[in-house]
Amino acid sequence: MALDEAALFRLLASSPHGLSSEEAQARLRRYGPNEVPAPRPPHPLRLLFGQVSHMLALLLWVGAGLAFLAGLPQLGWAILTIVLLNGLFSFWQEYRSSRLIETLGRRLPSAVRVRRDGVEQRARARDLVPGDLLVLQRGDCVAADARLLAAADLRLDCSLLTGEAEPVERWAERSPAARLAEAENCVLAGTTVVDGGGEGIVFATGRQTAFGSLAELTQRLAPEPSPLQRELATAARAIAAVAVVVGLVFFLAGSVAERLSTRDSFIFGVGILVALVPEGLLPTVTLALALAVQRMGRQNAIVKRLSSVEALGCTTVICTDKTGTITVSEMAARELWAGDTSYAVGDGGLQLGSLEAREGTPDDSALAALLRSAVLCNNGIPPRADGQAGGVSDPLDEALLTLAIEAGIDPDEERRSYPRIKEFPFHAERRRMSTLHRRDGQRRLFVKGGPAETLACCRYELRDGQPEELDGHRREVLLERTNAMSDRGLRVLAFASRDVAEEERLESAEAAEQALVLLGLVGLENPLRPEVPAAVARCRSAGIRAVMLTGDHGHTALVVARQAGIAGEDAEVVTGAQVDALDDDGLARLLAEKRPAVFARVAPEHKLRLVRAYRRLGEVVAVTGDGVNDAPALKAADIGVAMGRTGTDVAREAADMVLMDDNFATIVRAVEEGRAVYDNIKKFLTYVLTSNVAEAVPFLLFILAGVPLPLTILQVLLVDLGTDLFPALALGVDPPQHGLMARPPRPTSERMVSARLLVRALALLGLLAAALSLLGYFFVQWDVTGHLLRSFVDEGPRYREATTMTLAGVVACQVANAFACRSERESAFRVGLLSNQALLWAVVAEVLLLTAVIALPPLRGLFELEPVHPRYWPVLAAFPLLFLGAEEARKLVVRRLLRRQRSAANPLAPA
Repeated sequence: MALDEAALFRLLASSPHGLSSEEAQARLRRYGPNEVPAPRPPHPLRLLFGQVSHMLALLLWVGAGLAFLAGLPQLGWAILTIVLLNGLFSFWQEYRSSRLIETLGRRLPSAVRVRRDGVEQRARARDLVPGDLLVLQRGDCVAADARLLAAADLRLDCSLLTGEAEPVERWAERSPAARLAEAENCVLAGTTVVDGGGEGIVFATGRQTAFGSLAELTQRLAPEPSPLQRELATAARAIAAVAVVVGLVFFLAGSVAERLSTRDSFIFGVGILVALVPEGLLPTVTLALALAVQRMGRQNAIVKRLSSVEALGCTTVICTDKTGTITVSEMAARELWAGDTSYAVGDGGLQLGSLEAREGTPDDSALAALLRSAVLCNNGIPPRADGQAGGVSDPLDEALLTLAIEAGIDPDEERRSYPRIKEFPFHAERRRMSTLHRRDGQRRLFVKGGPAETLACCRYELRDGQPEELDGHRREVLLERTNAMSDRGLRVLAFASRDVAEEERLESAEAAEQALVLLGLVGLENPLRPEVPAAVARCRSAGIRAVMLTGDHGHTALVVARQAGIAGEDAEVVTGAQVDALDDDGLARLLAEKRPAVFARVAPEHKLRLVRAYRRLGEVVAVTGDGVNDAPALKAADIGVAMGRTGTDVAREAADMVLMDDNFATIVRAVEEGRAVYDNIKKFLTYVLTSNVAEAVPFLLFILAGVPLPLTILQVLLVDLGTDLFPALALGVDPPQHGLMARPPRPTSERMVSARLLVRALALLGLLAAALSLLGYFFVQWDVTGHLLRSFVDEGPRYREATTMTLAGVVACQVANAFACRSERESAFRVGLLSNQALLWAVVAEVLLLTAVIALPPLRGLFELEPVHPRYWPVLAAFPLLFLGAEEARKLVVRRLLRRQRSAANPLAPA
């Protein structure tokens, strides 16, 4: 754009003070909200097709087709009913889950800085209108197309629009470029600020932006499958293979044994295949994940992908920031040092000139200079009298502004008196930021940063209103004062300034930040979150290491880490400089052998190296981040966690989860939910595989021993399609069990369908359920014929009553199995029979469904059932008690063996 500023203001009917609030509202009604078209979601029919075309569903489609070819339309329609009902349920769960993620996503912050009514303030991104003055800072996502009016070392990531990975520079001078994307004085919606800052006038919003026109042509990329999705796919393929093989074996066995015709053998082969397929697996997993996401959303953790929930359960190391995560988000100034005088700031604030000096002679001129620097070298938005919070700014900046306001200084008036003309943004390498201002024809540079780094650039200090040269001894005294403040847990900042001659060109921060005059120090209190020590203790008992990564001074970091329980009394701090001095092998040895818990003066590149090093050691890493440069570490970690309050847009975009309260304890609760989800999926698999064995054994007995079939194919489908479905889904939403966070994380190599799960489900619970249900079958046969295992009735009402007894026996065992599966080792009574209300209702629904099918003549005829005589009811009632009693005995033996093993390994441990 080649227009000058005056022409721009005329063209867009704006001014250097920005729009008035009334005009902004009027333009919002005229132009509409600043929103780009959302990518078109998949058509519901396409989603539904996906739910009936996966591996398990295709296997059932084949089974249905074979049934129709064999002239068994009743069986074919029954199988199709299973496929369609499960497909509809899965589709509904997936649809609800996507809507849930979308709804939770709306809670993510989406605010911008604008200049309206002559002051900088916060506004919603969707409320931007042409003519607004948009203020940009490092880490912001550009929300609209704007022509720059001012820029300070501004660099943008334009890869979303241009595909170029390298950041591009932008400045405010006129640009002759014909294409908008190439205009060097324009910033476009969809780009992100990776460095510097600036201010521009908005000329396009919503669909009219360059990004808005592209959005209509773009499609969402298919996300990479998560470990859980890959595990489910592997399990589905394994189960499908087993089902096909077992079905073929039964078909061949029936034919070879000559007990069945080829047609009947085929029917039984298809029946076994259907019995072994866990149709409810995928909808149960989706439901479990969706409800976990919903619970986490209520606890201020916004998960961006359903599958990320389960990955949290594997976490072994949490690399966390200090400020706002371990400590509260708010900061407050507690100590000041200016003019060789120390001041204390109480909860009641201070008044300039009357502040009580704890040490030295008060120097009002030095204190005023310090506070002015804290206001001007500051990108925060001052709190308003109308109650509008600062927001969109660092808590540190807000604390400094609050300090100035309480001292009687008006930040807006100071900023108008000293307009900013240039900025050198904060960098982790320099640990300083500086701003250049002009007043009465003179230029002055204000600097804010870490005490050691800022003091290194100072030649003088302000004492008695005059700069005095610093010598070596004085520098040592100042550093000792800084360390003393840090040892009290305060975060210390140093402030400095210098006059800049008109002819002096400030080409770089290094050239500008030299020969400075030290103005003083500010110590800020950042209290520990009260819930953090308990959360850290839970991490330790769960086998998870909490590691603090902070840019703060080592003394401050160590004090806070000890208060939080992250570091012990003998812990040492590792600095970013020490990390730089190590190669990758040396860093790995440091992490493995010394296991440091606190890293101080850490830059984002250090954080990335540490994440990679931990992962090379086999750790599963969750890392928190809030800055633009944290994005690589967030992406490199197994779970990237961005800050919702103080995080940049770039960090939130790169993360898997966003903490709306920036709270470490929320991460620990999310880990617990992740573990619970994985456990619940295993509970579901154990439950379903148990009934599959109970359904398969009667067919095996029929083929090998010639016993009249104790369970028909349609009765097997009734269990799979009806009675098992409700408790299985209830197990998928089982609340986290007691002791879940008292065991170590599961290894990433552990398979979901493990040998231990198969032995328990198939060899123990499955065979037990099969034995008890067949006991009921043989009991009825013996009652009818008078002969045990020698004579059988194979048709008529009494035979149907015997098969009904088998079916009811399977359901009775599954009622007990639902409670037994809630824990692999703990007693069902200790877990709590009433602690899962959904399971109680599911069991009631299971029993009512079976009763209805037996009692209602149309359904009874369809499934070839007969009412069970009341004299058999006590036998059925005993099955759940026998089943649960046997499983409780097994658990008791396992607990005692584990207790003995622990005692042998550690004789001093309590029994």
